[in-house]
Amino acid sequence: MTWTLLLEQFLNGFQLGVVLFLMAAGLTLVFGIMDMVNLAHGSLYMIGALLCATFTDWTGSFILGVLLALPAVLAVGIAVEVVALRTLYRRDHLDQVLATFGLILFFNELCRIIWGPEGMAIPLPGWLDGSIEILPGMPYPTYRLLVIAVGLAVAAALYWLVVRTRTGMLIRAGASNRTMVGALGVNIGLLFTLIFGLGAALAGLAGMMAAPIVQANIGMGESILIPAFVVIVVGGIGSIRGAFIAALLVGLIDTMGRSFLDLLLGTVMSVTAAETAAPALSAMAIYILMAVVLFFRPQGLFPPQGRR
Repeated sequence: MTWTLLLEQFLNGFQLGVVLFLMAAGLTLVFGIMDMVNLAHGSLYMIGALLCATFTDWTGSFILGVLLALPAVLAVGIAVEVVALRTLYRRDHLDQVLATFGLILFFNELCRIIWGPEGMAIPLPGWLDGSIEILPGMPYPTYRLLVIAVGLAVAAALYWLVVRTRTGMLIRAGASNRTMVGALGVNIGLLFTLIFGLGAALAGLAGMMAAPIVQANIGMGESILIPAFVVIVVGGIGSIRGAFIAALLVGLIDTMGRSFLDLLLGTVMSVTAAETAAPALSAMAIYILMAVVLFFRPQGLFPPQGRR
């Protein structure tokens, strides 16, 4: 193991954390404010990736593909909230889980009919499909640096929205006590629709950022949904700041564990045993983190103020 490899894997973990944050930010708002368990959040991630692949194919530009796919997935999210989810707010969580699981099956089949069973690759423009030498003798993929920059920019924009604007004040108040917000005359239905649409756009953006790396395909949102739930539980349900810090923690622990845990275990056991145990232990690492956080802080690391 060299310092160059360590830094490269750190950046890979940071990039994974940024994508998890984009996915988890909307999920934590929907779960924290609307008290809605939305298993179909991963479907919006998949739809964002497939729409971006289609628009990129039509226009020949990845940037135009992202700019066109963002409002499209926002519209899909608002339509889903108005048509399918609005009637579930007063139902218990089991009903919400069953209904949104049905939406996963629906969207998977719908996407299979529209796009076919095979995935879609998104070609990157030449200026993104290369590497930048971030240190002497250490090139790093330009696109992964762009993903990190986009994630940090979205985190800053969300901070401004939540902390500096009236809409953000309503979101923070809704996360603490939505009954009080409704009693003050705020249109809760419109607020919920805006929050769900924002969450859908963020999930779609996460899918668009991941698709050039992993390919846009049917069911791709299901593999990232569980880590996203881990992020919002660790960070504190309803907390954007908690989601950001927890996403980086989860991304770094997962990537560094998969890269170096076998070397660490090799110092205390045989190489064969270390290579056998490391994949299983690294896959469990983020769940061990969640269990430790829940033991010491059941509300998560940074819960909204009204829930502490």
